[in-house]
Amino acid sequence: MQNRREFVKEVVAGAAVLGASSPLSLAAAKPAAEKSKVVIVRDAKLRGAGSAVDAARMAAMLDHAMQSYFYTKNPIDPWKQIARPGQIVGLKVNCLGHPVAPNVALVSAVCERLQQAGIKPENIIVWDRSSRDMRASGFTLSATPGAVRFMASDAAGYEDAAVSHGAVTTQLSKILTMCDVVINMPVLKNHNLAGVTMAMKNMYGVIKNPNAMHGTACNPYIADLNMIPQIRQKVRFVIGDMTTAIYEGGPAYNPAYTWNENGLIVGEDRVAIDHTCAGIIERKRAEKGLPTLEQKGTPTHYIETAADANHQLGTNDPARIALIEHSIA
Repeated sequence: MQNRREFVKEVVAGAAVLGASSPLSLAAAKPAAEKSKVVIVRDAKLRGAGSAVDAARMAAMLDHAMQSYFYTKNPIDPWKQIARPGQIVGLKVNCLGHPVAPNVALVSAVCERLQQAGIKPENIIVWDRSSRDMRASGFTLSATPGAVRFMASDAAGYEDAAVSHGAVTTQLSKILTMCDVVINMPVLKNHNLAGVTMAMKNMYGVIKNPNAMHGTACNPYIADLNMIPQIRQKVRFVIGDMTTAIYEGGPAYNPAYTWNENGLIVGEDRVAIDHTCAGIIERKRAEKGLPTLEQKGTPTHYIETAADANHQLGTNDPARIALIEHSIA
């Protein structure tokens, strides 16, 4: 990140489009301990003069986001706080809306940093629900000894025993159950029922029967699913891909409704991240003259449910979210 101008801005969530603000150092931007921190980094030059993401700039943007979140000078140190050597680390990607899917360069950068932090390559599993969707998103399924594994739940199978919480009864992917730690890697998309699909809804890709959980705008299903202990406890961190995003008609791909946000969003609080991303999509919809998600009939009420007293999965209270945004020019 040296030799690049950067402007660091901190705002309370709910104001993702920043107003006037003085440049802050990373140390000065550190939020109060009781707040849920969310970091967004954007790089206007991420794609250069073309449409493809520059892999080097993507890796640099990831480092910037992680170092900002964990307040470290060494780009490897953040990963040591997420996973320990000997643990199996799963990267749960979301390939359903391909080609709007986790960028291969981003996934490669995460795998590289994890290995530099002491995680053996064979203990890293990149996975999603569908083999077909993973291949269509540019991932080659493989289990080569001594290398990062790329797998799909439809091939690996699901546990026989059912798990339940609230309105949810399901069977978990065997890939999830073999992992010690999960890094959630969703993609910012509108959803034609839930309004927004990001961190919490990405967990629909770790269960056998996601189609049974789409009624009433996926509420309370998304929140209840994230309460399942194997999901709530294993998902340690979220690295959300906002390089290309969908603001209408999602989660299916429609080039007319996509835009290049050229950013990443990272944090531990899945509710705060989803709340922040809902705001980003709402502002893009307003910019395009579209109704709000509530007006459209696809409200994001599951976010409120996830934050309520019965779930306490995180916060959607703007006063309790510290949003730190970095723009790299």
